[in-house]
Amino acid sequence: MANVRYFAGAAEAAGVEAEQLEAATVGELVAQMGATRGAELARVLTRCSLLVNGVRTDDPAAALNPSDAVDVLPPFAGG
Repeated sequence: MANVRYFAGAAEAAGVEAEQLEAATVGELVAQMGATRGAELARVLTRCSLLVNGVRTDDPAAALNPSDAVDVLPPFAGG
């Protein structure tokens, strides 16, 4: 199971800061997060960056291993 960590607005939309989910690919994982956590998280996920083991990926076909860490990072504003 991938270890998923949600940050900032993604954590708020998910209602949790972390969870373990089983998925074979990044696309499967994103679909599962939206289906499990609801429409608000699904909407937020469209703007988030995903880091798999610290490396950003935009490829929904990217394979996931059960020990992978996936960080869900919404856009951050800074001053």
